[in-house]
Amino acid sequence: MQRRNFIKDTAAIAAGMAFLPTLSSSAAPKVVYEPAVYIPEKPVENRIKFSVIGINHSHIYGMIGAVQKGGGELVSYYIKEADLLAQFAKKYPKAKQAKSENEILEDPTIQLVLSSGIPIDRAPLGVRVMKHGKDYLVDKPGVITLEQFAEVKRVQKETKRIYSIMFSERFENRATVRAGELVKAGAIGKVIQTVNLAPHKMSPETRPEWYFDPKYCGPILTDIGSHQFDQYLFFTGSTKAEVVASQMGNVNHPQYPKLYDFGDVMLRGNGGMGYIRLDWFTPNGVSTFGDGRLTILGTEGYIEVRKTIDLAGRPGGDHLFLANQKEIKYFDCSKDPLPFGGQLVDDILNRTETAMPQAHCFLATELALLATKKAEIIDVHL
Repeated sequence: MQRRNFIKDTAAIAAGMAFLPTLSSSAAPKVVYEPAVYIPEKPVENRIKFSVIGINHSHIYGMIGAVQKGGGELVSYYIKEADLLAQFAKKYPKAKQAKSENEILEDPTIQLVLSSGIPIDRAPLGVRVMKHGKDYLVDKPGVITLEQFAEVKRVQKETKRIYSIMFSERFENRATVRAGELVKAGAIGKVIQTVNLAPHKMSPETRPEWYFDPKYCGPILTDIGSHQFDQYLFFTGSTKAEVVASQMGNVNHPQYPKLYDFGDVMLRGNGGMGYIRLDWFTPNGVSTFGDGRLTILGTEGYIEVRKTIDLAGRPGGDHLFLANQKEIKYFDCSKDPLPFGGQLVDDILNRTETAMPQAHCFLATELALLATKKAEIIDVHL
């Protein structure tokens, strides 16, 4: 009888809907297309000298490119691994291979050191770099334990050097840079919340053994999540924040028992709220490493950034959608400039904080570490 009543009620609803007015095309939302506009980058003369120590993640190449575009000259490098060394030396034939780490640290002409070494080694190296009077740009995660964090903060305060983490999902993603400009201009009013979805493709055959042990690279909330804590603080303008709740677990990779393949976090700060979801479940059918998304909710509209791919079919990445009280806009940001490298070089020369305030860098790092520490472990295998 229940099934008969359900079918009867459904038929009645469908019949009623046939008499609803049809939405005319003139009532459809207006969508404005903003094409990419290429702004030629002016050649920048070399303004600082920098070196590289440790390249265990390929992010180092993007980091080098950013600093070079900003006016940095790569003069030397120290790499332990023979296979990584050969590839690097071929790409940068003008740079000198140092015989030791100390050769770089004790060179008074070098102002900045870059590193994408194994994550557990990044903070201790940064401490040595700062103690030698140099600034430091490190791949994320820049710190993986609270003990490391306390020492990094102490030495940075003592030396007044720059300890910068390359949050490439913001600094190296053109649509995210444009989102920052739009928010600053008031395009969506006051920001209420950010939602960051950061799915990643596992591709285990491309990853070294240490990557599957959080002892060496930090759990998922510390590692991938460092990007998202940075964006939450940046877009909400929060200078104080707390982890409301966090969880993480290994739900579908029993062959890597120490790995956390899923995690999420709720945040609340003095500038707005935030939600973060991280995972290693991007399917192979997706052509990129992950379909990263950022939604920024404001009092007068919202922005969505599709960082790497548009599932609707637009080519490439750097897609931005804006909806406000008047219209919907699509921005192709694929040719927008990336200012981070130039700003960092300016900061090194002028002792300013235009690329990223040190307090912001440390707060994003601290939130990632605290979210990891207080996370409830998900005890389920799918």
